[in-house]
Amino acid sequence: MFIVGLSTVILTLSSAVSTFVLPRAARSQLNRIVFGLLRRILDFILHFAKNYPQRDGIMAYYAPIGIMLLVPTWYVLISLGYAAMYWALGVGNIFAVLRLSGSSVLTLGFEAPRTLFITVLIFSEAMIGLILVALLIAYLPTMYSAFSRREQVVNMLEVRAGSPPSALEMLLRFHRNHGLEKLSEYWNVWEGWFADLEESHTTLPALVFFRSPRAQNSWIIAAGAVLDAAAITLSTIDTPYEISAALSIRAGFLALHRIADYFDIPHPHDPHYPAVPICVDRAEYDEVVNKLEQAGIPIKADREQAWRDFAGWRVNYDRTLILLCGLVMAPQAPWSGDRAPKFNLPPLMLLKKHKLLLDKENS
Repeated sequence: MFIVGLSTVILTLSSAVSTFVLPRAARSQLNRIVFGLLRRILDFILHFAKNYPQRDGIMAYYAPIGIMLLVPTWYVLISLGYAAMYWALGVGNIFAVLRLSGSSVLTLGFEAPRTLFITVLIFSEAMIGLILVALLIAYLPTMYSAFSRREQVVNMLEVRAGSPPSALEMLLRFHRNHGLEKLSEYWNVWEGWFADLEESHTTLPALVFFRSPRAQNSWIIAAGAVLDAAAITLSTIDTPYEISAALSIRAGFLALHRIADYFDIPHPHDPHYPAVPICVDRAEYDEVVNKLEQAGIPIKADREQAWRDFAGWRVNYDRTLILLCGLVMAPQAPWSGDRAPKFNLPPLMLLKKHKLLLDKENS
C-alpha cells in the first residue's frame, strides 16, 4: 500500500512539473483526462445553444475552468497517495489517515504527527501543497502573456483582412492601401508569430483553447487566412518570387503540424498534391482569382500551373488547419472554419474518421 501511495504522489507531481515547469512539449495523461471530461460536459451543454455566439460564449470558459480544475485534482490525488502511505504505516483507520492527509496538504495543521518518519511525510506533503499553489500563481501570468502576444497580431489582422479574416480580403486591402510590395514586411511578422505559436501552444497547450475576445476572431482562422494569402501570392500573383512568403508558409505549417502532433491528430507529414487532395476545389480558387484580377492585381497567365502551385503549397497545412478548426470550434471563415468537422463529434470518433481517410489516401 505504501508503494501504491508513493507512486500516486510521484505520478501526480510529474503531471504538475510537465504542466508548470518543463520548458518543452510534454504530454500529461492526467491533464488529458481532466480536459477530456470537461469537454464532454460542455459538448452536452452546447446542444442547448441556439447560435454560434452562444456556443462561443460557453466554450470561452473551457480552458480557464480546465486549468483551475488541475490544482484541486492534484490535491485530491496527493491526499489519497499520502493517505495510503499513512495507512501502510499504521497511523489509524481510513477516516484518521484521510483527516491527517487533508490537514497536511492544505496546511491546516489540526492533526499532530506521531513519529519522526510520519512527521517528515507530513512536512513533505505540506510543502508540496504550497509549491503547487505557487506554481499556479507563477504559471498564469506566463500563459496570459503568451495569449496577449498571440491576440495582438490576430487583432491587427482584422484591420488588414476583415472579420473573420480571409486571404482574398487581405490581398485586396494591401493592393488598395499599401501596395503588394509591402507584403514582404508583413510575412516576416507572421513568420515570427508562427514560431512563437509553436513554442507557446505546445509547452502551454491550454492556450490552444483560449478564445479571442471577439467571437468572429480566432488564432487558427487567422493563421489559415495568412497562409492562404501567402500561397496565392507565390503561386498566382504575377510578382517577383518572395522568399519571406515561402518562409512564412513553412513556419506556419510546421507550427500547425507540431500542435496537431501534441493532440494526436492524424495528418500526413510529407503530403504532395495531387496524391493528397486539399479541401479547396478549383471553382473556389478560380472565383478568388477572378476577383483579384478584377481589382487590378496582376495574375499569372498559366492558370492551370498556378492552381497546381497553389494546391502544392496548401497541401502542406490543409489537413491540420481544418482539423484544428474542428478541435477549437473555430468560427466560420473562408477555406478554414467553414469546412471544419462538427464541434460536437466525440473526439475519438473524429480522430478515427480522419485516420481512416488518411490511411486510404496513403494506400
